Order: sequence, then C-alpha cells, then structure tokens
Amino acid sequence: MCRVLSKHQLIRAFEASFRGLASAWQTERAFRLEVAVLAASIPSAFILTPDAFRRAELIACLLAVLAVELLNTSIEKLCDRTTPQIDPVIKIVKDMGSAAVFCAICMAGVLWMGATVERFS
Repeated sequence: MCRVLSKHQLIRAFEASFRGLASAWQTERAFRLEVAVLAASIPSAFILTPDAFRRAELIACLLAVLAVELLNTSIEKLCDRTTPQIDPVIKIVKDMGSAAVFCAICMAGVLWMGATVERFS
C-alpha cells in the first residue's frame, strides 16, 4: 500500500540526504572528483547531442556513478567501524564495493563514448 509522506517527513528525508551528501563531499576525494566531472559534463551533454533523451541518459549515468560511490563509501565506513584490524573478508567486501564503482564508471564511459562517436561520425 502506498502511503503519502507528510511535509515534515519529506523535509526530514531531504535533510538526511543533504547531510549524507555534505559528509561525502567533506570526507571523500573521489566523490568530489565525480561531482566535478558531473558539473563539467552537464554543459558537454548539451553540446554533444540535441536529443533531450540522450542528454538525460548521459547525465543520469553520471548520477548513477555518484550513487554507487555513496553506497561504496557507506560500506567502507561501516566496515571500518566494525573492526579497525585488517580482516581478509572485510577487504573482499570493500574491494567488491570498489569494483561496483568501477563498473558504474565503465558504464558511463561507454555511454559517453557512444554519444561522442555518434556526434562526430
């Protein structure tokens, strides 16, 4: 059953999201770099293609990279909080999170390369 959130609940949810973004911005260099790439890419998407759906796709894939980066950072911080020692199982979990970010970046790269080839061929 779908429940409509109250204005107060929506505001609290937005505040929690903003705190998460602010924390990632303050503590994660990779996140700041990916935000910079997104900021530079938005105008590039408008230059690269006149198709609104294609532009949305190009921007959305970079937002997906940010989302996966945030999830990876969350996993890493939780793992670090669980134990300060190096644990081989936790290392594998962290490596898998890193691999997820890599896959998201590869996806974005493929989409951007495809749009670039489409534009200049």
